[in-house]
Amino acid sequence: LGPLPLTKGQCKFLVVAVDYFTKWIEAKPLATITASNVQKFVWKNIITRFGIPYAIISDNGLQFTDKKFNNFLENLGI
Repeated sequence: LGPLPLTKGQCKFLVVAVDYFTKWIEAKPLATITASNVQKFVWKNIITRFGIPYAIISDNGLQFTDKKFNNFLENLGI
């Protein structure tokens, strides 16, 4: 989501993950919405806490269609 009004850490974007079944939400404010930041979010907030998901559904933003991000997902079998 974003851009939002600036916060203390110059964060103006919000990356959000929602579990399809339980509707559990994980969210993190970001200063820039890059593939690298999204990859770190997925690793730290999703995979290390809940395991590897079966699939990730996105809005096909540039950060989700990035080649490095897609390689990261393919290497994990997502």
